[in-house]
Amino acid sequence: MRESYDAYGAASRLRVPVAWRWAAASGLVPAADVGEWEWSRAAVEAADAEGIRAALPEPVNAWRAAESLAEALGEPLPFGRPRVTATAIGRLVRAGLLAYLGGDPATPDVHPDQVATLARRRDLPALLDRHVPLGPDQAARRLGVRRAEWEQVVRLGWIAPVGTVTIDYKRARGGVTDVPLYSGQDIALLPVTRPSVDWHALRILAPGRRSPPSTRSIRRRGTQCSWRRSRG
Repeated sequence: MRESYDAYGAASRLRVPVAWRWAAASGLVPAADVGEWEWSRAAVEAADAEGIRAALPEPVNAWRAAESLAEALGEPLPFGRPRVTATAIGRLVRAGLLAYLGGDPATPDVHPDQVATLARRRDLPALLDRHVPLGPDQAARRLGVRRAEWEQVVRLGWIAPVGTVTIDYKRARGGVTDVPLYSGQDIALLPVTRPSVDWHALRILAPGRRSPPSTRSIRRRGTQCSWRRSRG
């Protein structure tokens, strides 16, 4: 006979949705009394399963949750910031900012009240930067430059991936590909850590224009680094 339960075990024991974590955070069940997110058998059996089921509203899918957070950032979006995606919701769940209520873990269903609370936080942009890494296209938009300039930033070693995601492009783009992911905080700090770059000039470049001379030759740690010419 089990002596303790984690969040999923407790949900299974009481036959409630996978909302135990949300219920604990909302005060509907007592705080974990064995370890972090682990409850004793007595605490689980004393919980009001019917009350938990009745209090849980209809979950929202990751796409609707992403739209709500994007709306909270404002329209138009702040300079260089990409829209919040459904996969960002999965990362916010893994970061513990939202409770998983079912569906695909990469794009999960979540609690609407928790989404609304997150949307009201003044530090929402910082939370997204901290917990939701960006792919190359999103990273370039976040920095406000073209993809070609972003690739040069990566080639020069000014920023490193914090992870990867595997995407299946089917036959159109050569099948399965590992796409690097970059920290939003690292991206936002590039103009600070690389002040010798004329970032303004890079951000106003029109498609097909080459990078300005001031960004094609940059000193790095006492050696000369070549900023390769870009065709857009």
